[in-house]
Amino acid sequence: MSISFNAIEVFEVAERIERNAVKFYHRAAEGLSDQDLRQVLLNLADFEKEHEVTFANMRKQISHKERDLVTFDPENETTLYLQAIADGNVFDLKKDPAEQLTGKETIEDILRWAIEAEKDSIIFYVGLKNFVPAKAGKDKVEEIIEQEMGHIAELNQRLEAWKYLKAILI
Repeated sequence: MSISFNAIEVFEVAERIERNAVKFYHRAAEGLSDQDLRQVLLNLADFEKEHEVTFANMRKQISHKERDLVTFDPENETTLYLQAIADGNVFDLKKDPAEQLTGKETIEDILRWAIEAEKDSIIFYVGLKNFVPAKAGKDKVEEIIEQEMGHIAELNQRLEAWKYLKAILI
């Protein structure tokens, strides 16, 4: 059985991944006593919330032709498949954030972790892009990938700024 889906479904998953990231960062921040690290996580949560809004706006811009193009899926397997990936592949909310963040991480560690998570998102979207037919909005998925690449660039800038600040203060 071949699996294909339209860009609407891909954007719904993208939004879900971003919502999962927001929840993760908030949960992780709750468990930290270091206020600097806590604020970094809350800022990252805000950053991911902005991504979710961006993806929602992109989804709304998909043409009616792209909206109508779907694969016959009486069991709703495609949506369930996408949701399972979104819930476990990039940000696994079933794991306690305290297991991933010990409280001993530096801001550098957190930023590096966030960069890796964004890289995982890109891998996820590149894989999905192969399932989306061109006439169903493949170009929209490519826009998601470009957005995620921009997120990595911004996180890298924050990491470099932090390293620079740290070097000056030491």
